[in-house]
Amino acid sequence: MHMTLINTALTHAQRVVHTLPWGDVVWHVWRASDGSQGLSRGTSQAIENEPVNGSSVMHEPLVLLHGGSGSWTHWVKNVLHLSQTRDVWALDLPGFGDSTLPPDVRDADDLVPCLNALLQHAFPNRTVDVMGFSFGGMTAGLLAATSEHNIRRLMLVGVPGLGLMQEALPMRGMMPNMTRAQERAVHRHNLNAMMLHHASSVTDEVIDLQEANVARDRMRRRRIARTDVLAKAQNNWAIPVSGIWGQEDALYRGALGKVAQQLPKMKTLSIVPDAGHWVMFERPDAFHALLDAWL
Repeated sequence: MHMTLINTALTHAQRVVHTLPWGDVVWHVWRASDGSQGLSRGTSQAIENEPVNGSSVMHEPLVLLHGGSGSWTHWVKNVLHLSQTRDVWALDLPGFGDSTLPPDVRDADDLVPCLNALLQHAFPNRTVDVMGFSFGGMTAGLLAATSEHNIRRLMLVGVPGLGLMQEALPMRGMMPNMTRAQERAVHRHNLNAMMLHHASSVTDEVIDLQEANVARDRMRRRRIARTDVLAKAQNNWAIPVSGIWGQEDALYRGALGKVAQQLPKMKTLSIVPDAGHWVMFERPDAFHALLDAWL
């Protein structure tokens, strides 16, 4: 397997496991490099059931939520940059990656109470800034519309749930008796069709990452991304919400100009040129330039 990006990120990370009523929740944590009081950079360590009682810097922790069929690795090109100034907590959402799927959770709306519970557990008596990509951003946006949460600010990245996804993407499924090469060809096709704008962005390492994430997706029958569930929920937002989209996002082909209309409660919307749905991976430098101003 080609895991250079992941291994580089993990050399600076801390794996944190919290046990909630439904099972384990797994975080990967990068302590801020400007005066850390916790884990020193350049080491890796596992910690279980230790909530955060303080941050290594004065800012709120930055929580990262990945997209569907993903894990913390959706942020693999971003965590080291972001942790220059913030404690970064990248979650494996329940039902994805290494985190347990709660009973009766089938989609983002079911996941909202679990997300609230795990954030309250990890960050008792304090607020956090949250950035959510795609499915994770939709879930965070739904949580932000509830009356009780500890989100201070929210950044949405290429989120669905706006009622703008009109055409089904040309995704392919796995078939019985496929060879390994054929399975990898399916992953390559799907990454090109949905996640990344340039064929050259889909390297062998990206396919390895995708294989590992898809194999751990236990929430396969998600249904609400194509609805306008988030657009309807925004009227209950009482925190600042901003957004970043890739200009060539396949989910919004021909409809990107309508995002601001569907989310009038969003304070700012920034577009990254020459980037697909997985904008922070395909164009990390441009993404960071926009995000640094928000942070």
